[in-house]
Amino acid sequence: MNKPKPLISAILNLNLHPKPLFSNPIHLMALTQTRTTHSDPPQNDAEDDVLCSNPEQTQEEQPSSPSLDETPSFVGSPGKYLTGVSRFERAWAHWTKLGRPKLIVAPMVDNSELPFRMLCRKYGAEAAYTPMLHSRIFNENPKYRSEEFTTCKEDRPLFVQFCANDPDILLEAARRVESHCDYVDINFGCPQRIARRGYYGAFLMDNLPLVKSLVEKLALNLNVPVSCKIRVFPKLEDTLKYAKMLEDAGCSLLAVHGRTRDEKDGKKFRADWNAIKAVKNELRIPVLANGNIRHMDDVRNCLEETGADGVLSAETLLENPALFAGFRTSNWVADNEKDSIDGKLDQADLVVQYLKLCEKHPVPWRMIRSHVHKMLGDWFRVQPQVREELNAQSRLTFEFLYGLVDQLRELGVQVPLHQKHDASATGNLAEVIGI
Repeated sequence: MNKPKPLISAILNLNLHPKPLFSNPIHLMALTQTRTTHSDPPQNDAEDDVLCSNPEQTQEEQPSSPSLDETPSFVGSPGKYLTGVSRFERAWAHWTKLGRPKLIVAPMVDNSELPFRMLCRKYGAEAAYTPMLHSRIFNENPKYRSEEFTTCKEDRPLFVQFCANDPDILLEAARRVESHCDYVDINFGCPQRIARRGYYGAFLMDNLPLVKSLVEKLALNLNVPVSCKIRVFPKLEDTLKYAKMLEDAGCSLLAVHGRTRDEKDGKKFRADWNAIKAVKNELRIPVLANGNIRHMDDVRNCLEETGADGVLSAETLLENPALFAGFRTSNWVADNEKDSIDGKLDQADLVVQYLKLCEKHPVPWRMIRSHVHKMLGDWFRVQPQVREELNAQSRLTFEFLYGLVDQLRELGVQVPLHQKHDASATGNLAEVIGI
């Protein structure tokens, strides 16, 4: 990136780095991940960065990976989502065309990759976000593009999310993916230390002129709508001004995480649904709610209390990708046993299904390792020595992972997922979430 003139740099308050912060861009996304257990292995081992298929396999041999090296040709008039008084109608028309999805997989660094998205879709997810992609590295590194972003025709509706602090770099990255998605999303919500160092995500909340310029740049030049994902300010009035500014800049859909930038621990801080409700009432575009979604009762309650047009779930889906099909882990039925039954599905079943999807849609092994740890966390607590065997395995194979599941079953581990009587009896998600 060329160094801007001093005046522009001062206005935008950009942290300009003459050299990349990270020598290995493939590891950038892994460094932002917050691990939920201390027993998880390091996520930046060289072996885990290798794709789970033949590393010599070319991009042309992987049907799930779109061609991103050429900028797609435009169809129609750029900027159609920003100009004219009917842009709100267009925002809603696009959302309606997609079926107005309500059950959505949130963006998760190294965790909302294609095989996991497809597993969640199998169990009720109606739309999904990619992991956050670094816009500059996405433009500069073909290997990063081919490994970190893959999709397929069944992977829709799809939000492709980027972090950025330079409008031109963001636009270049967005143009590479716009023909493969339904929204290009800008991450304004990442609160992690690496986002502070890289000057993106929630740390752009201190520089609203830059935020506005990023949204406007995409809205004026893309042929797909621009969406944004944000966190709230401590003061509601600041949150509402922020959301309105994004809408005015051309944002066609806003996802609101109901926690502040400093409230990083989702188990310690409850998301503020009242703030999300206020944003929904203030804006004229679709608004999604993020935070406190652990099971389908939460989905129903969140939609009712906030009036949001859909919900995003992240951490709970990592443990239970079947959440949106009405399944819940035992820790969410302990006080309600009479209303729940064995759903005839468990997390080991989900791991096997996930691995089969990974064989079909190759991704780096570090992502697979992370998902196995999260989905089998309850099982490993019963048989911790099996977890240690996984941690000690420097080079993963599908044979080893399938064998790991078989070993847990042979040891007699059984941790079923549960369903409420009404959910399993009707099989109708619309009835479960009250819509």
